[in-house]
Amino acid sequence: MNNQSQRTTLTNRRFCDHRARLVLLLLIGGLSACKEKPHIGVPPRVGEQSGPSVRVLLLKGAAACTVGLGSSFDVWVETASATRGDQKKHFEEIDGEIEIELSGETISIGDKAFEGDEIWIKPDSAAVFSLGGYEYRGMLRLVVNEDGNSFDVINDIDAESYLAGVVGAEMPDYWEGEALKAQAIAARTYCLYIKQRFGTGRHWDVSKTQAHQVYRGVGGESAPIRSAVNHTRGKVLVCDQGKDGEAIFPAYYSSACGGHTENSENVFGDSFAPLVGVECPYCVDVARPRYYFWPTVRLDCEEVNERLLSNYPGLKQLGKITDITASEQTDYGTYQRLTRIKLQGSTGKSDSLRAEDLRLTIDRSGRILKSTICEISKSDGQWVFRFGRGFGHGVGMCQCGAQAMARQGKTAEQILEYYYPSSRIAEAY
Repeated sequence: MNNQSQRTTLTNRRFCDHRARLVLLLLIGGLSACKEKPHIGVPPRVGEQSGPSVRVLLLKGAAACTVGLGSSFDVWVETASATRGDQKKHFEEIDGEIEIELSGETISIGDKAFEGDEIWIKPDSAAVFSLGGYEYRGMLRLVVNEDGNSFDVINDIDAESYLAGVVGAEMPDYWEGEALKAQAIAARTYCLYIKQRFGTGRHWDVSKTQAHQVYRGVGGESAPIRSAVNHTRGKVLVCDQGKDGEAIFPAYYSSACGGHTENSENVFGDSFAPLVGVECPYCVDVARPRYYFWPTVRLDCEEVNERLLSNYPGLKQLGKITDITASEQTDYGTYQRLTRIKLQGSTGKSDSLRAEDLRLTIDRSGRILKSTICEISKSDGQWVFRFGRGFGHGVGMCQCGAQAMARQGKTAEQILEYYYPSSRIAEAY
């Protein structure tokens, strides 16, 4: 090949390479420009019956509500004397939302009326409905309360789909995969324990709020969350419980323990071997500064008095609460967690509350008084909470600590073994 031909061939190759790169860049640019947030369809194992069903209380004591259903759906009635399918009606696809209202003994769904103790709604398409700005999988159940004037709205869903909506609400999905797996196992254990312990006495198992576990339905799902749930499918924590053998326990967890987790007996009154306090040098590296060391909180004495007496009528014998002091606390050396509080009244009588009950009574959100690691004093008609530390009740797994451990290369199993000593992972299903 002569020099001219070589130059021509080299030029053609460069042109072709350049054109190929240009086409590739245009494709990438086009894809990036057109990229939208993907619609979360039915993730693996979700949409089928995966594990036991969980009944999640979404709305309590409602007289009416608005539900979004993007597909056709079936409605049927269940009563003590009727079987599923009685009064069953099919609704064609609707555009937008449908109104549900209780009037007398009748629940109206759109333009159709139903009478019965329980009304079930099942969407046809991927079993997704919306309520209060959130989308949920599974079925919707309306249960008329004994007073006959209100109904509860319950999401009936399989356990694994439920967990997909919990883990992403309780822990950021960009956290380490092993931390997410630890969260999934702890949350599954807690859910099944509460269902087993309390669900038999009511028509729902868990609420959607932090009173149990925060549940955001489809909005909590993402690829990392689904992966963590799927990889831990059916896994729970168990411990030896004497004559009952090994069984699940309430695997509590909180955001940031502040340096040491607390014995469950001091906070919730129950006693399980894995729910003892352990030192936690980890969460300080992950928790936001305003959550690890929270600022001084001042609350009006009259308002605190009103909230306590309203929530605990037995305290009315105290008159006005004149003093709040720690009667029991756990000493960690440089700081203490209040575990029991003495209330002194203007009548000369006194009473006591668990410190965690006091905290959540005078701050129902739990986001102002972030923990019971603090000191209480009184000044200028206000109760003052100083030297606050940590976020949450502090029992069980410290979520920020779990993330720090995962960053250090610890596995989900090692994280759970640390925060729930003497427990082990077992297969529930």
